[in-house]
Formats: sequence, structure tokens, C-alpha cells
Amino acid sequence: MSQDELLTLRNLGKTSAQWLHATGIHNLDELERLGPVGAYTAVRARGFNASKALMFAIAGALQDIHWNDLDPHYKQQLLRQLEDESRP
Repeated sequence: MSQDELLTLRNLGKTSAQWLHATGIHNLDELERLGPVGAYTAVRARGFNASKALMFAIAGALQDIHWNDLDPHYKQQLLRQLEDESRP
């Protein structure tokens, strides 16, 4: 059995990886294509009770930094993008 690529990324644990797999995200390329907001939205749309910390964790994973070390302006940008995408 091959190693789960998502579990090798910083900030992502077993539950996060399972949620992402359930939405069809199985590797770094797919995660990069959707981005933090798209991946988080997909997880929520699948019915998982993920907090916004997952979105930040994904963003940190894509930058290979701990999510607490994300630039505060970038976090605000992600929140605005999430708000914009959730509007009808």
C-alpha cells in the first residue's frame, strides 16, 4: 500500500486527509488546483463539520508552514474569498 501523500503535508492529519479524500482530493496537485478555499468548501459541502481552521491548515500545507504562521493579511484574504464564494 502506498503512503497517503496528504498525510505527508504539514498541518494535515488523519481526519483532514479522510475528509479531503471523501471530496475527491487525493494528492498535492489536486489540493493545489482547488486551493484552500475550494478544498474547504468541498469538505463542508460533503457534510463534514470542519472549522475554518481546516482552510488555514490547507493554506499552510500548501506553503509548507504551520497554519499559525500564515500572514494575517493572507488569512483575511482567504476569509473574504470564502465569504464571496458563499454569496448567492
